[in-house]
Amino acid sequence: MARTKSSFVCQSCGAVYPRWTGKCEACDAWNSIVEETVEAAPIGGGKRSGGGGSGKALDFVSLKGTSEERPRLTSGIAELDRVLGGGLVDGSATLIGGDPGIGKSTLLLQAAAALSAQARVAYISGEEAIDQIRMRASRLAVSDAGVDLASATSVRDILASLDRPDGPRIAIIDSIQTMYVDLIDSAPGTVGQVRASAQELIRVAKRRGIALLLVGHVTKEGAIAGPRVLEHMVDTVLYFEGERGHPFRILRGVKNRFGPTDEIGVFDMTERGLEEVKNPSALFLADRQDGVAGAAVFAGIEGSRPMLVEIQALVAPSAYGTPRRAVVGWDSNRLAMLLAVLEARGGLDLSGRDVYLNVAGGLRIGEPAADLAVAAAIVSSLTGVPVTGSTVLFGEVGLSGEVRAVGRPDARLKEAAKLGFHHAIAPKGRGAKDARNGSEMTVTAVADVGALIRRLEAAADGPIRILDADARR
Repeated sequence: MARTKSSFVCQSCGAVYPRWTGKCEACDAWNSIVEETVEAAPIGGGKRSGGGGSGKALDFVSLKGTSEERPRLTSGIAELDRVLGGGLVDGSATLIGGDPGIGKSTLLLQAAAALSAQARVAYISGEEAIDQIRMRASRLAVSDAGVDLASATSVRDILASLDRPDGPRIAIIDSIQTMYVDLIDSAPGTVGQVRASAQELIRVAKRRGIALLLVGHVTKEGAIAGPRVLEHMVDTVLYFEGERGHPFRILRGVKNRFGPTDEIGVFDMTERGLEEVKNPSALFLADRQDGVAGAAVFAGIEGSRPMLVEIQALVAPSAYGTPRRAVVGWDSNRLAMLLAVLEARGGLDLSGRDVYLNVAGGLRIGEPAADLAVAAAIVSSLTGVPVTGSTVLFGEVGLSGEVRAVGRPDARLKEAAKLGFHHAIAPKGRGAKDARNGSEMTVTAVADVGALIRRLEAAADGPIRILDADARR
């Protein structure tokens, strides 16, 4: 008889404990540890893996050699293919995470319909019934696509359908948290079930050359639910981002063994499903108003794509003893650092004022090059002096107040020139030199945040002053 043993596993990070505790010491999550029962090997049955016995010697080869490039299946959805690195690779495993209702199933159903014209596609749902998926397909106008549809949660049954010579070339599992392996005595969605289900599906996909796409739920913190080891098991990890109040959706690649990371694809959620956005910069700047204090245009790079986005800041007197700092779409810790630099190096008084920062359009920015645009928006809101509407900014701000050069200034300015911008404020030195070589735009080089403030003074035709509450009214 096989014996069973219990272990206590954190459902957020996968850490294992011998007994239950209220807090996970690995990820600091509270009440995330759940008891799971695992089946041990039969007593006295067989040899332990890696212990005793004779193994087969490995055939080592040199690093130098020729390898054929794996063929890719293009979905026809250019934004999705861009994030994947050119399309799906046979035998690859892709994990797609995102908030509930963000559009993961919609995107995959559209991709399945487009891919069905090139290869056999199986769409297996563990969350929705067949009729629900058919209703979505009818709304998306893809009902006539040759997609094999099924509703199942048993990994054993799914493997029996995939692991065959006439099996599908592409398999979509929606979602991995609903799948279960009957050899594990725990509920679907637990760490043990998620890990075992993904491992079995990936093993068959690698052997049969099936392009596997797994849908994963996310936690309140935005990470894919289940152990982090799940992200290490797959070849590609994509996150579907977006605010419910905005129609824009961002598909971001955070890991890709067959293409670039940090690439993004932009979609517009409509009644007919997700539509590609060919020019994201124009879309994010469509509702921008000129002559408004507290707004600045940032010329950024997302993956390999230059992108312009509006940074909005509001500085207001605080009604409480502790001023509030609220951020949407940017790092709150970096905002706190930048405010300290503006006070210590720029001579501005922000200690008793609330600061609100927003990246328009629902986009999340992670690169340090946005520091200069954020600083300009804060100074503009604090002083009431608008940043010229035809100006873009980029540059990293250090703790001593210096503005440092960033990568690919020529691509940033070419994108800005294409959208009608004529002037840029960029870092002094190599960044400004490269910027001039890459575009005919007028570039003002700034060495520190003090130079930025003086530049705004020049635009205001005189010394700028900090507005009080009465002046703002």
